[in-house]
Amino acid sequence: MMRGCSSRSKHALTQDGAVCMTNCPTLIVTVGLPARGKTYISKKLTRYLNWIGVPTREFNVGQYRREFVKIYKSFEFFHPDNEEGLNIRRQCASAALNDVRQYLTEDKGQVAVFDATNTTRERRETIIQFAEQNGFKVFFVESVCEDPDVIKENIVQVKLGSPDYTNCNTKDAVEDFMKRIKCYENSYQTLDEVLDRDLSYIKIMDVGQRFLVNRVLDHIQSRIVYYLMNIHITPRSIYLCRHGESELNVKGCIGGDSGLTSRGKEFAMKLSQFIKTQGISDLKVWTSQMKRTIQTAEALSVPYEQWKVLNEIDAGECEEMMYEEIQDHYPMEFALRDQDKYRYRYPKGESYEDLVQRLEPAIMELERQENVLVICHQAVMRCLLAYFLDKTAEELPYLKCPLHTVLKLTPVAYGCKVESISLNVEAVNTHREKPENVNIHRTTEDALQTVPAHL
Repeated sequence: MMRGCSSRSKHALTQDGAVCMTNCPTLIVTVGLPARGKTYISKKLTRYLNWIGVPTREFNVGQYRREFVKIYKSFEFFHPDNEEGLNIRRQCASAALNDVRQYLTEDKGQVAVFDATNTTRERRETIIQFAEQNGFKVFFVESVCEDPDVIKENIVQVKLGSPDYTNCNTKDAVEDFMKRIKCYENSYQTLDEVLDRDLSYIKIMDVGQRFLVNRVLDHIQSRIVYYLMNIHITPRSIYLCRHGESELNVKGCIGGDSGLTSRGKEFAMKLSQFIKTQGISDLKVWTSQMKRTIQTAEALSVPYEQWKVLNEIDAGECEEMMYEEIQDHYPMEFALRDQDKYRYRYPKGESYEDLVQRLEPAIMELERQENVLVICHQAVMRCLLAYFLDKTAEELPYLKCPLHTVLKLTPVAYGCKVESISLNVEAVNTHREKPENVNIHRTTEDALQTVPAHL
């Protein structure tokens, strides 16, 4: 039997008769009992894939159910003998799959994440048939966890904030949710190495203690597996900051490899004091290979790692130029960059899109690590921040990352808490907003409208 758009189904046809080859869309399907981190995985995976440039959307069936049934009463809605509840849940799953079809066939999506329990082989078979009819590849992600402490922590951290338990005390909510889990346990059929040997899947056991990977068929599935094998849920914080103010910053020049100003050196000392107040014994410190980040890290008097991938965006022929000089020498290039700052590539240099691809190994390692301080550069910090805060490609190049400010990122349930800490050392402003006029025939005045003040 054909499985979605697998390697054995290169002759599979989409509904309009087109042959489904390797570039057909992917449907990721979660599997697992409630409170096993499926939504956490779905949201994180969606964020990662969008960040690397793969259009992805998550479809949470629980959200469809909450919109259909406005008031949740109790676990009995999920009881296997509750025919009405069963019918509503089927309708919600069907509505979600219809939206998946729309997204992957008409809205130019490449990956859809179907986030639901999908605990029976029958339900998974229905999804496989749906995928085959539409020419989608299917990849299952199962989360198995038997640790009662992890399950309870997940319920308290995430489920109690759910609209299902508004105005419900903690004890009653936990009790109801545990009964909801019981409703699924008897019919739960885990992905099986023999029975499901033809399917493509990853099984994550006890939040990443062990993995079982089966039939990874393409580049996207390979990236998904690698990513899921690197994430963890250990509480930690990531600190992002730029180097201290540099000599070229003060002159309003981009790029280059200049050293710190006296104010930049003062920030480095203040950063050292700040990090000590955080009381982190196992903090890793990363810098780029550029002088200004290394000089900033040296003031900390702790070991640090230099990463070439953390070097600032390469401005090519515009390195060490002021915006006024770029406008003077390359007015068309300056306008084209303003029109699409994310995709624009400097002559003989890089674009933000290139930079995101370059930074992927750093993101993967940040996911693997616990507490890390990254001392980097404006464009690099924007890319890293966009990943953690789920910002679009259009928002990314305009994120504000001022000098002499530390951003403390603490992962929470389905996102990231951000604290912005200014270390109260004056610095030049290097943030240039998008000007109103981005036409290639604009005046010099219009082009330089948003250039920050400098020497």
